[in-house]
Parts: sequence; C-alpha cells; structure tokens
Amino acid sequence: MRTLVLAALLLVATSCRSGQPDDRRTVVTFSGSALGAEGELLTRHVARFEQANPGIHVRIQRTPDDATQRHQLFVQWLNARAGEPDILQLDVVWTPEFAAAGWLLPLDRWKPDAGNFFPSTIAANTWAGSQFAVPWFMDVGMLYWRTDLMRAAPASMDELAAEARSARAKRVPYGIVWQSARYEGLVTSFVEFLGAFGGKILSDDGRVVVDSPEGVRALSFMRDLITSGAAPTDILTWHEEESRFAFQNGAAAMMRNWPYAVTLLKQPRDSRVAGKFGVAPMPGAAAGAPTATLGGSALAINAFTAHPDAAWKVVEFFTAPEQMLDRSRLSGYPPRPVLYDDPRLATILPIPVTLARSIVERAVPRPATPIYSQLSELLQIDLHRALSGQVPPERALHDAARAMNALVERTRVRELTAGRGPRGAGR
Repeated sequence: MRTLVLAALLLVATSCRSGQPDDRRTVVTFSGSALGAEGELLTRHVARFEQANPGIHVRIQRTPDDATQRHQLFVQWLNARAGEPDILQLDVVWTPEFAAAGWLLPLDRWKPDAGNFFPSTIAANTWAGSQFAVPWFMDVGMLYWRTDLMRAAPASMDELAAEARSARAKRVPYGIVWQSARYEGLVTSFVEFLGAFGGKILSDDGRVVVDSPEGVRALSFMRDLITSGAAPTDILTWHEEESRFAFQNGAAAMMRNWPYAVTLLKQPRDSRVAGKFGVAPMPGAAAGAPTATLGGSALAINAFTAHPDAAWKVVEFFTAPEQMLDRSRLSGYPPRPVLYDDPRLATILPIPVTLARSIVERAVPRPATPIYSQLSELLQIDLHRALSGQVPPERALHDAARAMNALVERTRVRELTAGRGPRGAGR
C-alpha cells in the first residue's frame, strides 16, 4: 500500500514538470509548498527573480504540504540520484539526514555569510562542519496567556505552575494545554520544558543526555501539571489544533503552541479570547533558560543537479531580505536579525516586533543529526508513558536513553559527527 501511495504522489508531482519554456534559458526546478497563498507568493518571487536573471527559468514543482509525504517523495527521488528538483524546501530537522546521505551540496563554494542569520537556524542546517541549507523562515514555540486572568506572563516555571493551578478558581477548566499526543509535537513541547530546566537531548559531541537530572526535573514538572489537574489528561491525545480550540474557546488560561494561532485567535467571530490574550517566551527555571523550539524551513541544493550555480542564485534570491520580508506576510518569522530593525516588519507581524524578536532569539534547534527522526520516535514512546502515568519520569528517560544510545552506536553517527564528513560532500 505504501508503495502505491508513493507512486501516486510521484505521478502527481512529476505531472507538474511540464511547461518547460521554449527557449535556451537554464531551467531550475524548485520543489516545495506551492498551494494557495504560498503558491501565489512563490510565483511572484519567481517572476521577480526571472526579471533580474533573464538567463534562468524557475519551474515550480508542487509537492504535498504534508511533511511526511513530502519527505518520502524527496527520499525516493534523491535515493535514485535524480537531478530534479534542483532546489528542495526542507523541514528544519531534515537537513543533517539528507546531507549525511550525500544528497545535498555543501554551500562552502558560495560562501554564504552565516552571521546574517540567527545562530540556531544555522546550527540546524549544518552537518559535519559544513552548511547545507539556507534558512528561509522560522517557526518557534511560544506561550499564549490570558490577559484578562493574569497581570503578566509567567516569568518562571514556578509562576507558570502557580497560575495554571489557580485557573479553576477563576472558573477556567484548564490551567495550561500543550501538545502531548505521541508524535513529533510532544518532543517539541518537551524541548522547551527541558531547556527551561537546563537539559538537552544530545550533548554537543552526540551523546544521549536526555536522562540527566535536569531532564528528569523537566519531565516530572510536566507530569505534575497533569496529575495536579492544572493540565487536562485529554492533552495526551492532543495535537496543535486541539490545543488551539481549547484556548480559543476560553477553556484554558495558557497554551504552548506555534505562531500560526495568533491570527486565528484574534478573530472575534470565532474566538472567545479575541482581545484577551498575549504571547511570550516559554519561561525558564532556576537552572535553565527560556526556550523556544525551532521549526520552519530551509532551502537546499540537490547534490545531483546539473545546474548548481543557477540553483544557488535562486536560493540566494529567495532568502534575501526583501523576499523574506514578503514571506513574513504569510506565516513564520524571518531568520535574519537585521529585518527586526526594519520598520516594515512592524506592519506585517501580528505581534510587536520586539516581542517576536525576544522569542526567536531563544530558539533552540532539535538535535542536528541524520538519525533525528528515529531518535524522536524512540523518545516519544517513553515521554508519553511518563505523562500518562505508566512509569515514573526517571525510569522513562532512562529507558529512552538506553534505546537511543543503542541506535547511536548501531549507526555510528558519532563518528560522522566527529568529522568524517558526509558521503558525496566533495562533489
């Protein structure tokens, strides 16, 4: 069945490759989100690029917006060493995986200036000492809080817990909600609590350290919010939208979610909290710091492209400040710090620019490793077991660390991290 689904998706995607211009221009194929407003924006940027670069034609190759389906398509094409698409829109956690497989060109030859971007976005797109993708837009986790129930956003995890536990006295069913179903959203939520208490999933040299005392304190804190009634047990099945609906309907005092919810919550006709909420960074605890899980997309060049220099021109243009500013009108935040000093951004973002910057500056990438997806799947199992009360948090994290360490040893990924470099990096 999976093969049939992939074959169907491949047929849909390749059917969009027709329409090559009847001229001698270099054709560069871009593959990523191209539906609705995103497609319209991309078309405008392509027209703008082609006007400035008349010798290059950019062909848009639509792929499914579903991340899993897009990932499967990219893996199928790249594993077959296909030269198209030339440019790939990657989820922020895919870059090390594709780079280690030898599917992406390192960007060293074009010398992109990493200093023009927030460090977290460069770290997420770097593997074995080389940058393999250019940040395109950022997504970051943030705390939503009710301004009619609190005088200010919690400044610490202790304050967050106190506000969450007092919600029922204010006739609000839930103190705080987040994403706790067994999927990637659970890990993104955990990363923020983990960072708040000073913990990490992997150390800088690739060792699994999620079961550190800091990790145990973070997971115990999350579990205590549920057992105390400050967070509902229902969140064990919740994704982003279930969390949003609870907050939007006035059933929660606080929520951890992504920036997309801001605009939806502001609509008076659909939202009971319109005009009654604010956003802030997730707070820190005594041993850690406020942390926002990094999400978003980056643009990378297919290692098998026939037109690497032309592809780079497109990537460079799409990730230039002017196009990023335009892109911010849709969703996500620009990964270039300089744009937060541009007065135009204040007219675009749905929250104050200074507030947005205070959140994105706290962005932390998930571990930049080619086996991140497998590590995450293992971690999700034991996080969920702890939050649902099946095992104590300490045992859950020890079990997770044991399974994750076995995977690290089996794949020998730490040797690659130590500087062996990706296959095909010298192409």
